[in-house]
Amino acid sequence: MRRQFISHAISAAALLALGALSASAADNAAVQEKAAVCSGCHGENGISQTENIPSLAGQPDQFLQWQLVFFRAGSRKNEQMQPIAEAITNEDVRSLGAYYAAMTPPKPAEDKDPDLSKKGAQVAAGRRCASCHTDSFAGTKAVARIAGQREEYLVKALQDYKAGKRVGGGVAAMADVAYHMSDEEITAVTHYLAYFK
Repeated sequence: MRRQFISHAISAAALLALGALSASAADNAAVQEKAAVCSGCHGENGISQTENIPSLAGQPDQFLQWQLVFFRAGSRKNEQMQPIAEAITNEDVRSLGAYYAAMTPPKPAEDKDPDLSKKGAQVAAGRRCASCHTDSFAGTKAVARIAGQREEYLVKALQDYKAGKRVGGGVAAMADVAYHMSDEEITAVTHYLAYFK
């Protein structure tokens, strides 16, 4: 009797695990279907090949979720992102955040201007970028990963913060930092971060 009970318990556990795997696979398929829309601009595996379009792979989950919420609410403006964000549910926001956060971030190419990176490192230290973005610039929670991000996108982001065009999480801190940066500092620090390893 006891063996029969144990056998049934093992069978039930196996069925539950199989059901969980099936649900997980279905959820994953649904997320991949939603992410297929994103890959048109943000690239396969979340690594952008398009100028001024950021890579999403390896971005912190909360950061990605908040950006989608900001786009959906209209507090962050982008004519391509607005209609996409308006069409997704809260569950989609959570799923997409987790999906891209789990991906391997882009690997920086070889730095062809180490002198500019050296200047950028000094700017990053002086502006205390690591105090929010972490020492590895990988971001955390609602703070963006900036290491390995597309260089021209980082330039645009800092210029938008400086001009007051970009709002959302951390906007006060970023606007204050960017406002006091010269164009030369922006060029140097974005180069440093894009090639940071």
